[in-house]
Amino acid sequence: MQITITILLMAGIGAAIGGFTNYLAIKMLFKPYNPVFIGKWQLPFTPGLIPKRRGELADQMGKLVVNHLLTPASIKQKFMNEKFRTELTLLVQKQLSSFLTSEQTPEQLFEKMGITNAVEKTETQLDLLVENKYEQFMGKYRDKPLRDALPAEIIEKANSKIPLITLMILQKGISYFSSMDGYMRIQRMVDDFVRERNGMFGNMLQMLAGNINLADKIQPEIIKFLKSEGTADLITTLIKNEWEKLLEREAAFFEDQFEKEKLVGMAKRYVKKAVNAEKLYNTPVSELTAKYHDTIVDDIAPKMVAFGVYELSEKIETLMERLRIADIVKEQVSGFSVARLEEMVFSIIKSELKMITYLGALLGGIIGIVQGIIALLMN
Repeated sequence: MQITITILLMAGIGAAIGGFTNYLAIKMLFKPYNPVFIGKWQLPFTPGLIPKRRGELADQMGKLVVNHLLTPASIKQKFMNEKFRTELTLLVQKQLSSFLTSEQTPEQLFEKMGITNAVEKTETQLDLLVENKYEQFMGKYRDKPLRDALPAEIIEKANSKIPLITLMILQKGISYFSSMDGYMRIQRMVDDFVRERNGMFGNMLQMLAGNINLADKIQPEIIKFLKSEGTADLITTLIKNEWEKLLEREAAFFEDQFEKEKLVGMAKRYVKKAVNAEKLYNTPVSELTAKYHDTIVDDIAPKMVAFGVYELSEKIETLMERLRIADIVKEQVSGFSVARLEEMVFSIIKSELKMITYLGALLGGIIGIVQGIIALLMN
């Protein structure tokens, strides 16, 4: 009986020492958080192991993440994964569709971004754009012929329109002189012509005019003249000649003739009217994009995702170098309080740490039993 009590007592003492030693060792990983001094003498093993080596731990964790967890190769592999790309495409399509069917106006969206008076600011920017473009254009072509300033396509198109302009002029002329207004115009011209002539020639014209209405004779001749093929050729030639003369004029000539301020003002009004920022910014997004919704969502979005993923995967290594992920991890870990770090570690491996304590007690108990047996044998 005495032998059994001795062995159990030794086992109990060994288990208590083993368990407590392991428990203390685990606690000393983190505690104390700060060094403990007695006078000027710092107690050994203070602070705990992890607080003492926190800087090195943070540095190693940063390297671990970059070198083994978030590597360019692993991220690129994720980007190239077909399932990931499909999920990303569906997400982008969903977000785009939601935005494109929104009843909010661009004005409201701008206000959410902190941009006020969007219409006024846009028109101001358009004015500046027109002014800059005008100065760039005139700075380059002010002393050159207009032919050099205009694109060849515009000149060619203008040349092709000259016969149409001639036809329009002749048709307007025929229509006018065939009307009562045209007839009365001819009558007034004849009357003025006769009245302004004196002498024998004037008297003779008055005698003829007394018996014949000259307007009735002149009107058909004018219309016949306007319908003549030769007249069309003549007017076309005249217009072409004048157009060629204009093309040879220096751009500065037109600036002087029409005045710079008027030209710029006219361009500004045209651009503002074409853009119509007020209407544009106060129309719902759904209305603005209704015609293009399906094309954007079904066609453009997948291509945009594919292009973006490819470009990002090709530049991921450079991007990660610029982001300095290792430094970010190091800063984050260094910024953790030791208590927070301890809480995180224990929340993950709490049961394992308990098992280490129990294992220490078990080993201590076994050692105590062995020591008890040896002590009894020696006695």
